[in-house]
Amino acid sequence: MEINIWAVIAATAAMFAVGAAWYMGLFSKMWGEMFGFDKLSKEKQKEMQNQMGPWYGVQLAMTLLSALVLSSLASQMPTVSLYKIVFSIWLGFIVPVTVSGVIFGGTETKWMKRKILIQIGESLAHLLVAAWVIGLIQK
Repeated sequence: MEINIWAVIAATAAMFAVGAAWYMGLFSKMWGEMFGFDKLSKEKQKEMQNQMGPWYGVQLAMTLLSALVLSSLASQMPTVSLYKIVFSIWLGFIVPVTVSGVIFGGTETKWMKRKILIQIGESLAHLLVAAWVIGLIQK
């Protein structure tokens, strides 16, 4: 099995969509409260949103990299379930790094548990969606 660029592009779009739905939809209110956005004026919120533009590009590049690596792993280990690979990556690398980042990253204690759960939940969801998309397209 080889890397399929269309699978990578589709998985990237799917992961980006999951992240947008997760942070800008499902958990937007709580996420905004964690960072104090709810206390800002509408003008300041708009200004901050406008400053995020270039960072969405960086996030898109990182998401593309994730999809490319996942596609590569799928092609290198065709007999291993892509879902097993994803779960192992998530549990062994993403969860510990995320937990450490939240604990030592200046998050207020009252938000730590929720922030960890939101972040690791989104990571698992977007990786599972990517595995599904890559599995459908890359054969």
